[in-house]
Amino acid sequence: MAASFGLVIMVMIAALGHLSGAHFNPAVTLAFAVTRHFSWRDVPSYLAGQILGAIGGALALRAFFGLDAALGATAPVGSPLRALGIEILLTAVLMFVIVSVATDTRAVGELAAVAIGSTVALDALWGGPITGASMNPARSLGPALVAGFWPSHWIYWVGPILGALLGASLYQMLRTGPAPRD
Repeated sequence: MAASFGLVIMVMIAALGHLSGAHFNPAVTLAFAVTRHFSWRDVPSYLAGQILGAIGGALALRAFFGLDAALGATAPVGSPLRALGIEILLTAVLMFVIVSVATDTRAVGELAAVAIGSTVALDALWGGPITGASMNPARSLGPALVAGFWPSHWIYWVGPILGALLGASLYQMLRTGPAPRD
């Protein structure tokens, strides 16, 4: 299952990255805007597209499979706070990789899809059993909305957004070096 998550993202980035900048995730889009790698003017339309795409995907799954497995809806196993921490960490790692391969001219841009897809797969491999390894608010919203399955859904908005901001900020800090001392 984890490999399929990563492979899907890798293929989507390779196929559509040149059209959309590979913005499939609202948390990533927000982190890019906060770190000045994306225009705030474009954020609302990208978020709308991401959310509508996720709902459309969940509706397609429902048409094919009914409500089996809650259409891939995410739900934490165990403590909601532990799940929140895991989602923050998973998304921070993902965003660190995304911002490093997408914004730093020293990175090998041709390998961005492989690096990002591999990170999603690795994150899903170890975090999936605990949280479903969403790392993407839209990815969790679509199935939750269509299946009516909302356990601790807030985790899948707060965790990825905080994680993406953390990962992008950390890379920016490492890239530019420490702040000068007075």
